[in-house]
This record gives sequence, C-alpha cells and structure tokens, in this order.
Amino acid sequence: MKKSLRFGAAAIAAVATLSLASCGFGGSSGDGGGEEGSTTLDLLVPSYSDGTKANWETVIKGFEKANPDIDVKLEVQSWDNLEKVVSTKIQAGEAPDIYNGGPFAGFVGDELLYPTEEVVSEETFSDFQESFLKNAEVDGTAYALPMIASARALFVNNALLEQAGVEAPTDWDSLLDAATKVSALGGGVAGYGMPLGSEEAQAEAAVWLWGGGGSFGDESEITIDTPENLVGAEQIKKMIDAGATQADPGSTQRSPLMDIFIQGKIGMQVGLPPTVGQIAEGNPDLDYSIVPIPTKDGSPFTLGVMDQLMAFENDGDKQDAITKFFDYYYSADVYVPWVQAEGFLPVTKSGSEALAGEEALKPFLDVLPDAQFYPSTNPKWSAADGAFKSLFGQLQTKPAQDVLTEIQAQVDAG
Repeated sequence: MKKSLRFGAAAIAAVATLSLASCGFGGSSGDGGGEEGSTTLDLLVPSYSDGTKANWETVIKGFEKANPDIDVKLEVQSWDNLEKVVSTKIQAGEAPDIYNGGPFAGFVGDELLYPTEEVVSEETFSDFQESFLKNAEVDGTAYALPMIASARALFVNNALLEQAGVEAPTDWDSLLDAATKVSALGGGVAGYGMPLGSEEAQAEAAVWLWGGGGSFGDESEITIDTPENLVGAEQIKKMIDAGATQADPGSTQRSPLMDIFIQGKIGMQVGLPPTVGQIAEGNPDLDYSIVPIPTKDGSPFTLGVMDQLMAFENDGDKQDAITKFFDYYYSADVYVPWVQAEGFLPVTKSGSEALAGEEALKPFLDVLPDAQFYPSTNPKWSAADGAFKSLFGQLQTKPAQDVLTEIQAQVDAG
C-alpha cells in the first residue's frame, strides 16, 4: 500500500506538524539503550506522504511524554528502499524493534517476530476488526498488527442511472440489467467500467470471483482454477458480451478508466477512497453515490488491503516497552488523527466509530467488517498476482475456463 491509496484533502483532517530533529537508529546496550535506566525503541517506517515523518514525530512526542523512561528512534524510508533496508538490518543483527511494512511471513518463518498478543494489551487486541486481524495470521497466530486499510465500493453516476430508468444494483442480475440499459443510452457512455488490464487485473478479478463465492486460496495453497471461481469469470464474460462494459475491457487500465467515470461517461465502477478526492478535484459537480459492491446473491463483500506493524524479538528485553508503544498508538485519540492525516481507513473498531460521521468515508467504513484479502502470506502469491496481470484480460476473447487454467498453471510453475 503506497501513497496512491490516499484519498483527497477534502476527506481528511489535518494534523499538527512538529519540527523535531530526525534521527536514525542508535545502538543499544544493557536494558535497551538510551540513558541509564531507559529503554530505546528503534522504529522503521515507510513514507506514505510528505507529512509522514511529522505525523510519527507527533505520536512519538506524546508517547515519550507519557513514558519518560522510553525513547523512540525514528527512521523513515521510501517504499522503494524499505524492504532492502530492513533486510540489511536483519542480516547485520540490527533489526528494528518495531517495523511498519507489508509482507511478513518470511520473518515468521525465521522466528523473528513476537506473536501479536504478546505485545498488545487484551483491550487493544480485541479492538481490531476481526477480518483484518485474521489476515495478519500465519498458522492461526497473528504476528502483525493491522495498521491502515483501504477498501473498495461501487461508485454510481446517479444521473446516468436515472436516465436509464434503473436503480443502484445490489446483485449481479440487477447490475447486468442496469449496466446494459446505461450503455444503451449511447453517446459514448458505458454502463460498467471493467478494468481487466495489467495495472490491477487481480483486483477486478477478486471483485467478481470472490463475489461469486470463490477465492484465491490461503497461506498454504493458491486456488484459481476452481468451479467457484469459474462462476465469477463467466459472469464477467456475460457482462462483456451484453455490451454492459466499455469497449476493449481486456486491455483497459483502472486509473484512466476511473478518469472517464469522473468525466461522467461511465454509469458504475468499483473505486477506492482516493476516488472521492479525485472527483472533488476533477468534477466536483458530478452527481454520484457510493454503494456496496454487488455480488452474485447480494451478500456483503469488499476487497481489503492493509499494511501492518510488527515487533522483532531481538534480545527480548523490550517487550514491555513495545507493548506500551502499541497500546498508546492504537488509542483512538492518537490513532484516529494519524490515520486521517495520512488519508487511510482505520483498522480498529473504535477508529471506525470515531470516523462514522465522515460522510466521504462512511460507505467504506460500513463494508470493512466484510473485507476479504489476497493470500499474501502464501509464497506463491507473487506469481499469482503476476499471472492475473498478464493473463486475466484474455477473458474478453477466450473461454473463462481456459483463462483460469492458464493462470493456475503459471502459478504452479512459480
């Protein structure tokens, strides 16, 4: 998850910017480094925005004031450098005490991380949305703390649907009907924006395959070529063949297609929280609404994406200090302003409650408890992601079964 998942300024609150001196990781000795009798925590994080460093410094200043015996050393890296930096530190025996990143299964396999429940209080642990916490598990144990999230929902052009005489759909039958009728309006209008190009084919695939009862598998097995997934793939072909989508969906990329929605030429398209800000900037007069993604039977679902915080065991003497830091950070009055400032969605129940009044966020917050995730802890997920991006667009011209079989073969081949 990178900066591109942020939503517009109109939907976020500002956070105070503090000008604190930056510092890299310092060495530690005895009881954890720092002054005698104090503990030093090394915190390695990526930059989500120009304000990330200041946002973390705000958190750290408040934490150190409440815990004068604990010092936090902050290091901010670009996403391009982050994984290389953390790998180098681990190899040198200098792993950060706390790390904000994405993939973590490899660290678990090397027995480097604390189980989550050992570094947060019971109150903090129970505050996480269950669907996000489950996605931080390996073999049934959570080793990472959900930190920030993004989710998907259906953006609807109210004016086009009204012209077509249809309402926002809730299931596939009503979606096909509505999209076909919107496309029939002519004038270059498409009913449903279907981006099957390489930019993010895996996401559009998940919307349909999972929405029909399928999945991409789990941490132990990637399953693409299944009867359940075929249901969703065939529904995509039905949409294309009915003229319910834009022309040439097999090679259409998500970002430029969303620009066309913002221009008012697409009836419906799955979007992200940043789409709210893009509409505010690009076409503030657009008459639109945001509703849950239609599924085969209308059951609730969204595609979720999240980043995590994790704690390295290192010499094992900082567990109490780490727990204090996590409990402080995830308290609603600290966590919510941080999430707002960076433009993401909260992964805690208390955070969602605190932001429930934010009109731009409510449709996404409402579907968070039903979020499903890519099987990113499976070592073959990278191959699956690449296979979807290179092959899934062939649904436009090939039988659905053939496409799923090809993707599965590429995954199995590694």
